[in-house]
Amino acid sequence: MPQKRNVVSKFLEKFSHQATRATGTSGAFVLAVLVIVVWGITGPLFHYSDTWQLVINTSTTIVTFLMVFLIQRAQNKDALAIHLKLNEIVAAMEGASNRLIDVEDLSEPEIDALRNYYKRLIELARKDDQLTQTHSIEEAASRHGFKYKKSPPKGTKETKEKTSNGRNSKAG
Repeated sequence: MPQKRNVVSKFLEKFSHQATRATGTSGAFVLAVLVIVVWGITGPLFHYSDTWQLVINTSTTIVTFLMVFLIQRAQNKDALAIHLKLNEIVAAMEGASNRLIDVEDLSEPEIDALRNYYKRLIELARKDDQLTQTHSIEEAASRHGFKYKKSPPKGTKETKEKTSNGRNSKAG
């Protein structure tokens, strides 16, 4: 039985992926508009009867009901992928707080506490006179170089300081 469920699960995932992609196109929007226009044009033909109105009401209700689940599935998958990518960045970045990995699983009071902490950091950064005083391009280049065990890119302040001190010069 698990094998059959796996096949069904794969089929449903593939179907929902294709349906989500197809319904998110301009062509799908144009098709929906055309359906409404054709329905409106056929009104006099059916004397604007209750059945004529029921057709569009039922159709749009069914489509909306199904689309809610497709959209939610797509958003869940996208959100999970984004969380995983952000977790990788936080885990790999020196100086980043590992407490932020899986922050989405914290309770609302815990998230509010973290948000208030970062609000204080923002307030401190706004008090600086210079935009680059707290985090400079040189600092970012230095962190990047350390991460890959390389020197910072040429032309940065740190590279110039190392070269002038003789630590990184070709002769020394």
